Amino acid sequence: MGIAAWLVWRSGGFRTNRQALTLFLVQLALNALWSWLFFAWHRGGLAFTDIVVLWLFIAATIVFFWRVRPLAGVLLIPYLLWVSFAAVLNYSVWQLNPQVLG
Repeated sequence: MGIAAWLVWRSGGFRTNRQALTLFLVQLALNALWSWLFFAWHRGGLAFTDIVVLWLFIAATIVFFWRVRPLAGVLLIPYLLWVSFAAVLNYSVWQLNPQVLG
């Protein structure tokens, strides 16, 4: 993730790639929020909603990074796959433990 963002940054910085880098920062914030929602606050439904929105932002980031530097987009694909797996786990754990994860 860091290398992908660095490649985009080096291709013109924030002035040239404002949308791509803003999407990257938003998905980072959503990623951090998910951990709090799921593990700290035990809000399974909200965590699942967050991870779905996170997935969409990662996909958008990949598209925007790809336009700037294709390698930067490719480097985020494993992250998207990991979040896809995490979303399935989030949903499953939430559905199997409604008493704990609301």
